[in-house]
Formats: sequence, C-alpha cells, structure tokens
Amino acid sequence: MSRSGGGGRRPDSRHDQPTQAPAPPFQRGTDRGSHYGSGAAPSSSHAASTSTAPAPSSPSISASAPSSSSVSTLVEETEQKLTLAALAAATPPPSSSQAVGFPVRPGFGTVGRKCVVRANHFMVQLAERDIHHYDVSITPWVTSRKINRQIISQLINLYRLTDLGERIPAYDGMKSIYTAGPLPFESKEFIINLPDSDPRPSSSTRLRERQFRVVIRLASKPDLYTLQQFLRRRHFEAPYEVIQVLAVVLRAAPSEKHTVVGRSFFSTDLGPMGQLGDGVEYWRGYFQSLRPTQMGLSLNIDVSASSFYEPILVTEFVQNYCRDLSHPLSDEVRLKVKKALKGIKVVLTHREYNNSHKITGISSQPMSQLMFTDDSATRMSVIQYFRERYNIALQFTSLPALVAGSEARPIYLPMELSRIVAGQRYAKRLNERQVIALLRATCQRPREREENIRMMARANAYNEDTLVNKEFGIQVADDLTSVDARILPAPMLKYHETGREASVNPGFGQWNMINKKMFNGGRVEVWTCVNFSTRLNRDVAFQFCQGLVDMCNSKGMVFNLRPVIPISSSNPNQIEKALVDVHNRTTQQGKQLQLLIIILPDVSGSYGRIKRVCETELGIVSQCCQPRQASRLNMQYFENVALKINVKVGGRNTVLVDAVQKRIPLVTDRPTIIFGADVTHPQPGEDSSPSIAAVVASMDWPEVAKYRGLVSAQAHHEEIIQDLYKSIQDPQRGFVHGGMIRDGVGERQFSQVLLHEMNAIRQACASLEEGYAPPVTFVVVQKRCRTRLFPAENNRCDLTDRSGNILPGTVVDTEICHPTEFDFYLNSHAAIQGTSRPTRYHVLYDENRFTADGLQVLTNNLCYTYARCTRSVSVVPPAYYAYLAAFRARYYIEDETSAGGSTDGNRSTAERNLAIRPLPVIKDNVKDVMFYC
Repeated sequence: MSRSGGGGRRPDSRHDQPTQAPAPPFQRGTDRGSHYGSGAAPSSSHAASTSTAPAPSSPSISASAPSSSSVSTLVEETEQKLTLAALAAATPPPSSSQAVGFPVRPGFGTVGRKCVVRANHFMVQLAERDIHHYDVSITPWVTSRKINRQIISQLINLYRLTDLGERIPAYDGMKSIYTAGPLPFESKEFIINLPDSDPRPSSSTRLRERQFRVVIRLASKPDLYTLQQFLRRRHFEAPYEVIQVLAVVLRAAPSEKHTVVGRSFFSTDLGPMGQLGDGVEYWRGYFQSLRPTQMGLSLNIDVSASSFYEPILVTEFVQNYCRDLSHPLSDEVRLKVKKALKGIKVVLTHREYNNSHKITGISSQPMSQLMFTDDSATRMSVIQYFRERYNIALQFTSLPALVAGSEARPIYLPMELSRIVAGQRYAKRLNERQVIALLRATCQRPREREENIRMMARANAYNEDTLVNKEFGIQVADDLTSVDARILPAPMLKYHETGREASVNPGFGQWNMINKKMFNGGRVEVWTCVNFSTRLNRDVAFQFCQGLVDMCNSKGMVFNLRPVIPISSSNPNQIEKALVDVHNRTTQQGKQLQLLIIILPDVSGSYGRIKRVCETELGIVSQCCQPRQASRLNMQYFENVALKINVKVGGRNTVLVDAVQKRIPLVTDRPTIIFGADVTHPQPGEDSSPSIAAVVASMDWPEVAKYRGLVSAQAHHEEIIQDLYKSIQDPQRGFVHGGMIRDGVGERQFSQVLLHEMNAIRQACASLEEGYAPPVTFVVVQKRCRTRLFPAENNRCDLTDRSGNILPGTVVDTEICHPTEFDFYLNSHAAIQGTSRPTRYHVLYDENRFTADGLQVLTNNLCYTYARCTRSVSVVPPAYYAYLAAFRARYYIEDETSAGGSTDGNRSTAERNLAIRPLPVIKDNVKDVMFYC
C-alpha cells in the first residue's frame, strides 16, 4: 500500500511470522475462545482479565506466600461467590441447579449510532411435544455413524407402523434416539438385516456380519417446559439436553445426505468443488447450530467450505511428494508420505466388489523386496502374489506397499491399485499455496454470502421435512433476522508530541503513520544483520538495513546507524552455527545484542528453528524479513517492520488518549492489569505434541499497551490452563510462585473453566500478599463464532464500508444474544477481503461491575491498540497477543515432535500426558519485551 494512501498496514502482513501465525482466515471445528477482562486479570476467547484493586505493597513474584489456610479460605470464598453470583444479581429468584452462576446482563448499551443489521440467525418456533429419549445399543458394535444410520433407518422402515407406534424417531448416529411421544414399550430388542447392496462397506466395521441386534431402552424425558422458562428468563440454567434433542432433529435429514464434519455438512451437491493441489480438493457446505437467544430459539446457518482428499490413485497422490516413482523413496519422503496417508481409506481397483481398507502405515521395504506368508503358509513376495492370483504385473515395484489390517496380520496393498475413497476430510494443516487457493475460491463479499446463506436455508426446506415439522412441530423462519445494532465511535489515538500529528481519530478502522512518531520510540544501540538468502547480495542487504534504520529513526526511535559487527551473509544450511557465531562475536566485545535483523533463506521452513535458537538458547531478540520483500526496498514495508521492531525493543507505537488522560472507567481509576490467554492445540494426528498455553499481561498502567508473555506446555488437547498458578522450588531464588490466566473455551466448558481458573487466580494473588484479592472481571472471547452481520441497507455509505461490510465498531447486545447473561457481538475491524466476522464476548465473572457500555467501549477501543499494524483488529489485542505467543512456542518443540510423523493413535491419554516435556525456557531479556509480535 502506498504511503500516500489512508489504509495503513494490514494486520495479516506477516513479516516476522509464517503465514499460519496470525488468526486463521477460516475455521475448522468448533468455536474457540480466549480471555480478557479487567481487575487482577481480564479474560476472553483469547483470555484476558483486568484488575482494579490497588497493587500490593510488595509486588515481587518471589514474595513470601501466605499460609495455606489463608489460600484455602480464599478459594472457598471464591467458590461460594461463583455459585451465588447469578442469584444475587437476579431480581426474581431463579429455579436453577447450576453449580456456577454467570453474571446477568447489567442492561443494554446505549453508546453509538443506532442502526439495523441482518444476522444469519433463523428464528425457530416450537409446538408442544412430549419428548422421550431412548438409549440405543447395536451389536456387533459399529463405529461408523453412516452405517449406524442405515441400520436405524432400516429399523424404522420395517417397524414404524407396528412396534414403533407410528412414531418417527430422530437418531444421533450413535447411542440415542428421540421421539415426540412415548413408544409402546420401555425396552425392546430388534433384529435387523442390512441389505447386501450397502455402498462402500468398511472392513473395519465388521460388516461381514450382516445381521444386527438393536436394543432400545427408555432413558429420560427431556422437558420442553424448562426450555420455555429459560427463554422467558424465569430459569437461569440453559437446558442443554432439550436443545440437543431439537438439534438432532434438525440435523437428521442432512446427516443422511451429506458428509458430516462437526456441526457442518459438506457435499458435491451443495456447490461447485475445486482443486487445492497436492491431492486435496475443497467441497462446499454449510454450518448449522441451534442457539437460545433473547428472541427465542435461533438456528445459526453459515456457508462453509472444507478440504477433502481427491479420490485418485495413491500413486497419483504420492507424485506430489516424489515425481519419479521408478526409484525407491528416500527416508525423508517415505516419512512424509506415511504421515500424509495414515488413517485414510482406500479401495482396490482390480476387484469389482471390494471392501475399503484403512491405511495404518507403509512398508519400510519396496515391494520388490517385500515378502509375506499366505494362508497356506507359503512364503512369497507381494509382486508374485498379484501376478499369480490376479494376473497383474505391478509397475511401480520400487515403491513401498500400503499397510492395512492389524500388526499381527498386516495386509499389503500396492499403491498403483489403491484408490482413495471419496468424501474423506483432509484434516491436516493446509500449506500456504492451498490456503491461498481456498481463500480465492471461497471468499465472498457480504451481499453474495448473505444470499448464499438464504438459498442454503431455503434448499434445506426444514418446514417441509416430515420429521422436523410434522413429527416434532418445529418451524424455521425462511429469512435472516433483523437486529438492532449500534456503531461505536473510534477512539482517539495518541502519538508523540514531536510529530506533526500528535493524535489521530481513525476512520473506517484504519489510519497510517504519515506525519506521526511512535508514542515511545525504543532505543537500539547494539544490532547487526545476517542474511541467509542466496539471491540477495551483500549490497542489497546493506541497503535494506540502511533503509530500515532510517525509517525507525524517522518514526521516533533512537537507532544506531552502525551495526556492532558488519552485516554478513551466511550459508542457509548452517543457520545455528551462524547465529551462535554472531552472538559470540558480539559478546566478545562486551556487549549484549539488542536486535538481530535476519533475512530468511529463500526456501521456507527455517523460521521456527531461528526463533527457537535466538529466544531460548542465545537470548537474542530478532526480526525476520522475507528476502522477496527485503529486495524491494519498499518504504511501506520499512514502516510496517519498524512498528514491530519498536515493541520488540521495549517501545510503544500508540496508546489511547483516554488512557493517558485517565478517562477509562474502572481501568484508569486505579492500578489495573489486563491479561490475555490462549491455548493452542496440535494439528490432527500429532498425538505426541502437547497443547501450549500462553498468557500475556499489561505492564504499563494506565496506558495498557505493553504486554509481557509466558508460555507453558500441558496435556494433549487439554483446554483448562494447568499452570495458571503453581509453586516451584528454584535453586537460586528459593520458593517461587508463578501464574497464568487464558483462551479456547466452548460454552459447555464455561463453568469448569471459570471455577478452576478463578481459584488459580485467587491463589496467585494471595501468594503476593496475604489477603490480596483484587476485583476480577473474567471474559471469554469466542473468536470463531459463526454469526455474521450484514447491512440492512446495502447502498448507504454511512452504514457500510467500501467492501459492503458493516462498519467497524458495530456492536449487538440484543435479540440474538443470550437470554439472561452478559454477552455481545462486536465487529471491531474493517474486513480486508470477504465478509467480516464479529467476535463474541461473554462475561463469566465480574467483580468490577462493568456496565454494558463500559465493557463494549473498552473492548472496541483496545482493538485499535494492536502493535503490529495501523488497523483495528477483530479480536481484543491481549487475546491476540496470547495467541501469537502460544503459536510461537509451538516452534520451540515442533522439530522434536513433528519430524518423525504421527505416533500411535491408540495410546491412552494418560500415556500421552506422561510424555509431556516442558518447553525450552525463554531467556529473561526476551521475555521482558513483546518478542512474539
């Protein structure tokens, strides 16, 4: 973007992060969250908390701990307050058995310009029905939901008019069916014979036994009355069991017709498909979720796309890793192929009727050397077997064989005769080219997306579905819901007084650095640069550094013009040696390197190693730059990188004017810390990798713009942060207390997360000073919600931006929000492409007693303080920073846990947890700054 433009830097310009580092442009799986708040700490979907109590007199982390009795007393008091919070706030006494009460809404916001938006929520009306829940057991046991549905469908076809009393059950695909009235029995056994014409049977589901024993037993009677009372705000515990029943009913028909992925449905019939490369294609589909709202039940529908394996021969798939199949695979390629193919199903092409086989691995030997013993105890080669048994002369005998079956009885399958079964989701991380291809193919402007959602809802024809409408009395509206919204004003941002513009009022969520200087320019005295690109000569590297240093100085930093040691070029195959050499040469001069500028190698893949060595071994703060960008010597690029360098050396780019003038209610009234936390999980199949928790905390009250970060490894896919509070015996410092606060929370986990983590927060505070219990506000930020907001009038420039999206600052806390609890949707950013996604903020605990306006305005304003760009961002910065810190920490261990491919997926959770190794320790001088930016 040109410097004369008004756009500023994009938040996804990843000059020091690989392309996956910022928040993903599309989702896979369920909603995730973080924390953010005010008090001792704020918390949201990227966790954050704020504390407004006075700081303790001795805030040192190594302060003496209070007695265990005082800590336990605080914990007991916290549990009582959490349990009674909703009761105390509610005017009528609720009939709730909920263990943990969440704050009720303190009123509705009034700040901002009123407008109307359309939300992709379709209102749902219910008729009176007597719902019954029955347990289902199928013998022999079947793991495939698709096969289970076929069995129950056959049962309904045979017995609906007789044994089922003319009822049509709704089946969840596993162990439950629901009916809109009682069946004529409480327990009954059925024998079902599945027809031989069943398509694509799986060898793993033991379908050679075509006869199944199905037992149906009455389990419970979910009561619609409790849901009605909840929606009328007379009951304060969400009746998830009843909502689950209705969700199963609405999902029944699409689950039989489409491929199910979580709460989404995909099919080649739901829109055009396309290629993503490397044997992967995308299918279109839609997401569907039933939610309780202030207006009643709402069906949230959103269009979606997901990646699937192409139904091609395995040899075609392998050619994406090795073009020449006439020679044996190298060990490196063989491991990559094994990792890519493990777990997918294939069918053999040389047999007309054939079961599918699930790949468990590939042989270590090529087929030309692979021997096995057949059923007659004869030893023969795979090549010989196929020649004698099927008269097939295999061509690619240098390739390994696919391995299926069990370890005791492996089945060897030639790659050239194995075709990947269609409809298998590709759950691994997409590479950069695939991500770009998916975004280009599926990116939709608001008008187009809204119309596609509307068409998808109408095509589903819920009101014409016999099970949905006639049997269960559910009626779904045929259009999106109009919702009252407000557009919050953008905050005034403060820059340094020596700049020609000392403050700015952003328009449309963006601004630029023209005529501005950083609020606090950092100082860099000791620096150098190492160039790992073979395409950039020394002169270009020197010009790049000179331009970057000049830009830093022009924007208010104090940056030494001369590097401490000469700028050098190094072999990209000897990265660690080069980094150690730079460190040693600097320390030999008796100086501590403050900043190392690194021009990355031309081939990607070394970023993580560089960061691990610099941050955990050498104690170097680094700024990585892509060689393609460095060679352009572009002023806008220099400006963007300067923003990141400044916060990495302790500076601040901008702050809120209201923060400087102490005009933020609660936050600037007394010393306050804002925390952000997040938990990231390894990609599917990486059973050996731990989950990583990160927490950041503001260190510069009242400006709250500078955040220090900590990271910790914990159990595989564990959502609750385990090291939020811990005590350790340090050899130098003695008994030390530490703590963290956090992200990544689904609604069903709210109570568990709040109870566990609030107790940990209280223990951490008590470790600083006996009786220290600052008021805490705990907010979950759900950054991957599927709600979309569209302008009600597309042609009004005062209600939309140039892309046709709703304006930054649009907030909704009415119709589509929770019936009783304190939540809101905030669209704080301007979309760079496609349709903007609002973030949902849900308050779980609030001792600071925020008003609706107070928390909404604070959250929106903080989104303008993100250090890496001159744009407002979609997620409150403390949560965003925690995500970046957690993502960075994964690089510290990925070489150890990913290089060898997936481990045994059958290992128990306990076995995996025992293997957790702590993360490498980040050096103190690195932790002191925002190294993750």
